[in-house]
Amino acid sequence: MTTGRVVVVGDALIDELRDDNGVREFVGGAALNVAVGLSRLGVPTTLLAMVGDDEAGDHIRSYLRDYGVDLVATPSPLGTARAISVRAGGGEPEYVFNEASQQRRIRFGADEKSAISDAPVVVVSCFAFDDAEQTAELTDALREARVPVAIDPNPRSGMLRDEDAFVRGFERLAAGATLVKVGEDDATLLYRQPLDWLRERLVDLGVAVVLATEGAAGATLESGDVVVTAPVSALPGRIVDTMGAGDAAFAAAVEAVLDREPQIEEEWAETLKSAMDAAAATCRFEGALLRTPAALNALDMDRLGT
Repeated sequence: MTTGRVVVVGDALIDELRDDNGVREFVGGAALNVAVGLSRLGVPTTLLAMVGDDEAGDHIRSYLRDYGVDLVATPSPLGTARAISVRAGGGEPEYVFNEASQQRRIRFGADEKSAISDAPVVVVSCFAFDDAEQTAELTDALREARVPVAIDPNPRSGMLRDEDAFVRGFERLAAGATLVKVGEDDATLLYRQPLDWLRERLVDLGVAVVLATEGAAGATLESGDVVVTAPVSALPGRIVDTMGAGDAAFAAAVEAVLDREPQIEEEWAETLKSAMDAAAATCRFEGALLRTPAALNALDMDRLGT
């Protein structure tokens, strides 16, 4: 088992959900979800993110304390980031991001660099890769620390300012990365290509492990000559909310690589199954908090997500 605090770099925000049942708020953000997920899986974790000095920021800080995640925060002059999702009639949500989300900025000062240098791995999710200056600061900090990197680009159309710049920044960091997770939406939004094409692109860039999630079609994990696939895990209870499923799968994959260092096909297959199980269990509850199949034990299946 690798020791030291894993560092997660990326977004922290308030998810405001509006649907036929009313308005509800959750602490969220892809990077925050991954950091909390890792902590719930027993991995000591520190989050580097932008957080406002306001009531919403206080909620984020309290939430992270509750789950044992350390926070190194960049102050936000625009307040805490917020994502408003509107879902009508049970359909797919439409997202609107506030100005703080669109102008997200993480500073890499002494505290951030110290956390990175001490980390066994740095995980990057939903980072502003289209900000060349910010990406260069992160890249320089990682190179100076010589630490392995795991990445989920997780682009959001409402937060993107320059798709081509995002691709350049992402690929600059992904080249030689230990693990990269991508999904169908990433391939379509960033490359206008199918997911299999993006998998090959990442392998060509020297990514050691590629986790490709394909929604209802399951997922594929590729490491060298090993390629394993898995369907969506069949667990008890209905799917309540898919928010956070990808973050849960990514956190579980990072934890497995850190803890078990899989080498052979059977070990990689188990790693992928753990990731898919976490995603499926998370979908049985509202919100993006990582769950495992153990959370479903001895529960009334009719009350999941209520």
